[in-house]
Amino acid sequence: MSDPSAFTFRAPRRSMGMKLLLVCGLALLMSIPALFVFALLKDRTNRAETVTTEIGAMVGGPQTFTGPVLAVPYVVPAAKATEAAVQGVHLIFPAKGAATVSLTSEVRRRSLFQTPVYLANLTLKSAFDLNGAGAAAPVGAQLDWGKAELLVGASDARGAQSDVTLQKGGQTIALVPASLLSDIALNMAKDRNAPTGDNLQMFGAPAGVDVRPGAVFEVTARMKFSGAQKLAVVPYAKTTSLAVKGDWPHPSFDGGFLPTHRQIDAKGFTADWTVPFIARGVPAEGSSEAFGKLGASALSITFVEPANPYQSVARSLKYALMFVGLVFLAYFLFETMVGKRVHPAQYVLVGLAQIIFYLLLLSIAERTGFDVAFLIAAGATITLISAYAGWVFESRKQGFIALAAFSLLYALIYVLMRLEDFALLVGATASFAAIAAVMYFTRGIDWYGSNAGPTPPPAVQSEEPS
Repeated sequence: MSDPSAFTFRAPRRSMGMKLLLVCGLALLMSIPALFVFALLKDRTNRAETVTTEIGAMVGGPQTFTGPVLAVPYVVPAAKATEAAVQGVHLIFPAKGAATVSLTSEVRRRSLFQTPVYLANLTLKSAFDLNGAGAAAPVGAQLDWGKAELLVGASDARGAQSDVTLQKGGQTIALVPASLLSDIALNMAKDRNAPTGDNLQMFGAPAGVDVRPGAVFEVTARMKFSGAQKLAVVPYAKTTSLAVKGDWPHPSFDGGFLPTHRQIDAKGFTADWTVPFIARGVPAEGSSEAFGKLGASALSITFVEPANPYQSVARSLKYALMFVGLVFLAYFLFETMVGKRVHPAQYVLVGLAQIIFYLLLLSIAERTGFDVAFLIAAGATITLISAYAGWVFESRKQGFIALAAFSLLYALIYVLMRLEDFALLVGATASFAAIAAVMYFTRGIDWYGSNAGPTPPPAVQSEEPS
């Protein structure tokens, strides 16, 4: 007879393939709490932007300037006695304009939030040549040269730190709010970083009796204005040159034209623009509507704040699902190599620890900046999930292996945050390498979990003596 003890009952193993699918599903599940963290980040970002706008409004906000232009009122007589005469203002741009701007900047803070502000000293020169001036005025218009005004403009007069002055023929005149044109609406549509409805508040002074057709003269305007975040100068002359010097080490040049020359270092920047008449796309004379089109060609500088923690945290959150998945894969590898089961609830705890990493990163970065916050939050998270690996697998060795693996993983996160242009390439390469490693180390796994065991040898039949 067969010996029953020769057969040992073996419970079928659980399928490792199903466990891997479950782990992947849990990684996807972690995207739900990540969305809540992203919503919190969005709320904090909006709050920071609101405070930035409030601080900027106190000093003038983003400022746009224009140099001296000539405004001449006109009247078009009525064609019939029953009709009213048409009145308007004809604008004449200078033949050449040369602007220089000197900027000094500082950072203003309120609570946890901050924004860069600046003080700008502007010198705006205009060289007028009125030969043939008025030819583009409306048909039948009668220009009143005796009431002509020289105008300059700024987008927010609250930023004025001194009187706006105009020098003409050795005489210096303090400008007042213009009587002919109180403001001009600029169309900034081509400048993605500028508001689309920016208005220039105009300041003016009488042009003088010597301003008439055929006259040639020069004027110089000087302004001292404060502002925040952005400064722009419209190409107010047929040919305009602009030279800007500032002490902010992180400028961004945008607007209608890029500088022809620029130099940036830790002490600040210098930049030069030249806009020829053919490039600016606006006639030498026209109405205020024609002037408004110059907004799309504004020469502008944005004061970028590279230490903005919200942008860095938002960039890291975009890769949250990938890194949660990589940590889960690491735990799965430990599970298959050590042979000790890890419960799905334990995977969830590890995933929640990684989500809380982003909360720590956001809350600390608001106070210390991104780099220090990342060091603190990553160090705490790596220590926690590595120690947990040692506890789960009951092996100090596995804990140290996990510490090394997760340190490399979080170092990769930091590298991705700093390599903006190569973040996608590095992230894709790292993900490919991780999957390749999992494939290699799990190449011998029985994914189906079928463990029938070796076929037992046939029972030996003993013959009993009769």
